[in-house]
Amino acid sequence: MIASATGVVLPGVGAFGACMTALRSRGLETPTVGAAVGGRPFLGVCIGMQMLFDGSEESPGVAGLGVVPGCVERMQGPTKLPQIGWNTVEARAGSRLLAGLPDPPWLYFVHSYAAVPRSAEVVAGWSEYGGPFVAAIEAGPLWATQFHPEKSGAVGLALLANFVRACTESEQEHDA
Repeated sequence: MIASATGVVLPGVGAFGACMTALRSRGLETPTVGAAVGGRPFLGVCIGMQMLFDGSEESPGVAGLGVVPGCVERMQGPTKLPQIGWNTVEARAGSRLLAGLPDPPWLYFVHSYAAVPRSAEVVAGWSEYGGPFVAAIEAGPLWATQFHPEKSGAVGLALLANFVRACTESEQEHDA
């Protein structure tokens, strides 16, 4: 059950609208939003990150979860889309999500759209592909990545270990 989980991961591969429709048709929108804003560790991955925003140009008229104010926009520039492959991420100082990763970390991306949050305060990491784009967000225990940590080798495993550590710390605080 999402409501009793120590931590929640919202994965996603595919199109924004199809993923939102699937989430809603299974009755998971309310528990997912509750988990994302409820103070427990939460990790969105790829479309799982994009769904946290208000909406996406990929699927006009389809509302996102609205947890992070902003929109997801089609990437611009002279580069080929989708971006498929390895890229570096410039981590924000103090990010728990990206803590302990190499400087710079190389991570694996597959996307044509990127999140544009209303507040730069939630940005945990930036990347470049035809221009700068948000590669990761962090707002307390709410973390999300545009890249795929599960496809990013040892660096991705280290990032996932950061998430597991956050879940363990949260559980210990809850039990105390």
